[in-house]
Amino acid sequence: MTRPRIVVTVSGDGRVTAETVDILGDRCLDYIAVLEDLVDGQVSASAFTADYTRQTEHAQEQQVNRDVDPA
Repeated sequence: MTRPRIVVTVSGDGRVTAETVDILGDRCLDYIAVLEDLVDGQVSASAFTADYTRQTEHAQEQQVNRDVDPA
């Protein structure tokens, strides 16, 4: 299992971008305030990565498994 992480990039003009990796579902939203405090700025745009939907797919798989009789 991979460890959750945040990749922060600072461009030559001082613009900061960040991307969460292996933080599934909407848990990534918990890190917005932390990042704003870290760089003393505000988020100007955001978008969900593929990791956002990975949790949803996983939850659906678990639900299906619960409905299946293992016998």
